[in-house]
Amino acid sequence: MNELDLKAVGVTAINQTLYKVPKDSNERHWMIRNPMGQHAIACGLDGPLAVDIMGHVGFYCGGMNKEAEITIHGHAGVGLAENMMSGVVWVKGNASESAGATANGGLLVIEGDASSRCGISMKGVDIVVGGSVGHMSAFMAQRGNLVVCGDAGEALGDSIYEARLYVKGRADNLGADCIEKDMRAEHLEDLAKLLERAKMKHRPQDFRRYGSARKLYNFNVDHADAY
Repeated sequence: MNELDLKAVGVTAINQTLYKVPKDSNERHWMIRNPMGQHAIACGLDGPLAVDIMGHVGFYCGGMNKEAEITIHGHAGVGLAENMMSGVVWVKGNASESAGATANGGLLVIEGDASSRCGISMKGVDIVVGGSVGHMSAFMAQRGNLVVCGDAGEALGDSIYEARLYVKGRADNLGADCIEKDMRAEHLEDLAKLLERAKMKHRPQDFRRYGSARKLYNFNVDHADAY
C-alpha cells in the first residue's frame, strides 16, 4: 500500500499523483492520511484504484469518479461523489447535502445519514443509505436506485422521472408526481442485490417502493396545481 499525507503535500499533489497512476500499474491501493476536511479530495480518478481516506472530507470528494473504489473513514461534506460515472464511493459516517448529485453510474454507500437533496438529478447511480435522508432527496431523479434504510424527509422524489426509490422507514411527505408503487418480485430481487452489495442486513420485504406517477412529463394545465 502507498501512503500520501495530505497535510504534507496538499490536495492538488495528491489528486495529480492518483490520476497519473498507469492503468497497468501494480500500485493499486493508496491511503490518504490527514485529510483534515479539505475539499475535492480524490476527484476525477480515472482508473481501478482502491483509495482509503483516513478521516473526514469536505466538499465534492470522489467527484467524477470513474472505476476507482474510494472509502472515506469518516464523514463527508457537500456534493459527495457528484457526477460519478462508475466505481464505488463508500462513506463510513454521514454525508452532507447533495450526495450523489447528477451521478451517472457506480455505487454510493453512506453507512450513516445523508442530508438534503441526496441523489438530486441522479442519472443511473445506485445509492444506499444506512440511515435517513433529508428533504428533497431524489429531486428530479432520472434513473437509478435510491435505497433508504431509515426515514425520508419532506418532498421525497419531487418531480421524479424513472428512478426507483426504496424506503424502509417513514416517507410521509412525497414530492410532486411521486407516489407509492407496488413492490413486485423483480423489485425485491434488485433490492436484495443492492443491500448485499452495500453490506446492509435488512429484509427487502420491509421496504416500500416509490416512483413517478408520470403526470409531469409534459405540461398539462389540468395538473398545473401539482407543479
